[in-house]
Amino acid sequence: MNRTRFASKSENSSLWNWICRKVISLAVGSIILIAFCMWLRFYIDSKWHEYRMPADVRAELARLVKDPEQNINRYHAIIDRWYGVDYWPPGMGITDWLILAVLVLIVMPVIFTLTLRTARPLSVQISALANAAKSVAQGSFGNNVTIPEHLPLELRSLSESFNGMSMQLERYEKELKKSHVAMAHELRSPLTAATGRLQGMLDGVFEPNETQLKMVMRQLNELNRLVEDLHLLKLADAGQLNLNIVPAGLSEIVREKMAWIAPSAGRAGMSIQHTQNLMLSGMVDPYRIGQVFLILMDNALRYAAEGGVLEISYEATPDTVSVIFRDKGPAVPDELLDDIFTPFVREEVSRSRHSGGSGLGLSIARAICEAHGGRLEVEKHEKGGLVFRVSLRKA
Repeated sequence: MNRTRFASKSENSSLWNWICRKVISLAVGSIILIAFCMWLRFYIDSKWHEYRMPADVRAELARLVKDPEQNINRYHAIIDRWYGVDYWPPGMGITDWLILAVLVLIVMPVIFTLTLRTARPLSVQISALANAAKSVAQGSFGNNVTIPEHLPLELRSLSESFNGMSMQLERYEKELKKSHVAMAHELRSPLTAATGRLQGMLDGVFEPNETQLKMVMRQLNELNRLVEDLHLLKLADAGQLNLNIVPAGLSEIVREKMAWIAPSAGRAGMSIQHTQNLMLSGMVDPYRIGQVFLILMDNALRYAAEGGVLEISYEATPDTVSVIFRDKGPAVPDELLDDIFTPFVREEVSRSRHSGGSGLGLSIARAICEAHGGRLEVEKHEKGGLVFRVSLRKA
């Protein structure tokens, strides 16, 4: 029971108490070890000289050590002969012990004060980190700790990394809540429309004819497409998106998707200019990369049709190939540019009054590119519009 109580007390002690105990133990142990080593050095030296003596001289010296006054001259003669004139007996008298005690009483408080004063800021910072980490573990994201300049580099780096992690968790939590709200809204809209139309037919408000059923079917297809998009995005985020990566010509995939979207581009009044100045091949899944290209073209039609032109060109480095999509429509504000790839971000960063789409397209495009080991980046062009760059491994 006592052992359990002691262990519990030790586990519950604060870091500062732990440091104090360790410093005191180290100081006392160091003084004892130094004193013992000094005594041991003289003791071994004495025993070595005693070992070299003849047995009769050793016995005589043993008697004289107990009472040197019996024959003080003989005592000094033996000592000088076998130990040397500078020999001092390996022992400590009362005066020596008193001097050692006084030195310990004077020096140890100084050592304790200097050491603990140095360790106190470390204890305070680590305790602050522990309390902040406990708050984060309980769900209070965003808690930070102050970072004094006089701390060691490693502890400052740890504190900065913790603050960065806490802020990132807070941002993720906000984005997750926002995404859940948006997801519920996106799923509810077509479901509510289909349910309302069906209920109207059951109540006799609408005639259950082919036209009404097609309207319900469109809403259900929209709901199904949204669920499939969410499934694809989560697979990509989890690294479980199956890819059939082969060497493929990127310009051929682009031309195929241009032919697919040409009717919509004509209705929107947008022309697609394909500058095929390079014949480039990449290590890609043609179907998935085709999805990316189609998403970027469709995004330009939705939000940049008033610019009238979508330019598609290519760039290459020794290791990568890039397909560049540049529109000439209105660009998003600088502060919202990074959010353009966030799921369900549509109206907030929309470059047109009409929205359309589920707000998942660019998120899916970036996830597919990252699953290929590539990147999808966006920047504002100096002459207006946005530039999307798809960078992939060269074949």
